[in-house]
Amino acid sequence: MNFPKDLKYTKNHEWLRVSGNEAYIGVTDFAQKELGDIVFIEVETVGETLNKDEVFGTIEAVKTVSDMYMPVSGEVIEFNEALESTPEIINSDPYDKGWIIKIKISNSGEVASLYDAKAYSELVGS
Repeated sequence: MNFPKDLKYTKNHEWLRVSGNEAYIGVTDFAQKELGDIVFIEVETVGETLNKDEVFGTIEAVKTVSDMYMPVSGEVIEFNEALESTPEIINSDPYDKGWIIKIKISNSGEVASLYDAKAYSELVGS
């Protein structure tokens, strides 16, 4: 499995790519493999400020629906609209074209509490 070293990870299998005071969030390669074929993404939190670990949306695969959680506190400023017509991008490219939301980070200190690639890899046993 692929866990890029420049990202941070959560126990709930989201990743975070920080760029200044903003960040992109998606689900990890491990998560998309566990979910299977992704068929729908729902994010109705654009414009809202959410706390760390609050639900920002849901991801639906053929056999299950899962909540997605904020890795850090922040305002949801953008949704990857390409996922509306082609949510399966997450299966083929979870770390680049398959990003789900972009946020403005409100507590940058929370980033330090996330897993690095090595620790996340150990968490999922790969």
